[in-house]
Amino acid sequence: MPARDKSAEEVSQQARPEAAAEEPREEAGEAAAEEQGAPEPEELAGLLEDERARADEHWNQVLRLQAELDNQRKRAERDLENAHKFALEKFINELLPVYDSLEMGVVASRGDEATVESIREGVEMTLDMFRQALEKKGIETIDPEGEKFDPEAHQAMSTEAAEGEPNRVLRVMQKGYRLNGRLVRPALVVVSKKA
Repeated sequence: MPARDKSAEEVSQQARPEAAAEEPREEAGEAAAEEQGAPEPEELAGLLEDERARADEHWNQVLRLQAELDNQRKRAERDLENAHKFALEKFINELLPVYDSLEMGVVASRGDEATVESIREGVEMTLDMFRQALEKKGIETIDPEGEKFDPEAHQAMSTEAAEGEPNRVLRVMQKGYRLNGRLVRPALVVVSKKA
């Protein structure tokens, strides 16, 4: 019987070679730990102070970053508020000469030498100045007389029987406008229908 037990142990060790190898490793690790010894309390206190200093440094960095982000947010809010307040400043500067011209036209019309022709010329010049100011800001006029009716840019006020192709703009009652390609106001039109 003892021979059989011995061979069973040998078989189990051969089946589990890693288990046999682990025992010497554990013993070697324990011996190395005993040789190095546990850290001294003074060493631990020094390490703790170093880590506290590093944590304080990181905390100060976080506080500085938070203050910087807060300042940037406030600056962005102030810039946005100013942009809303003064967004039309350049456009107003374009329109002020038109206003001045209209005012001068009214004063000139009260004079003795004012004629219908001179007042008309002044109004036409003022209207041209106004049109140029609008074009500089990306405002496009929609004047579709004679064109095919476009429900996206035109609003039909009425229809009239007319010769020729139906769904054509016969008259423009009020011009339309686009701002940088976006419809601001549709043109009010009279549209043709079959006679």
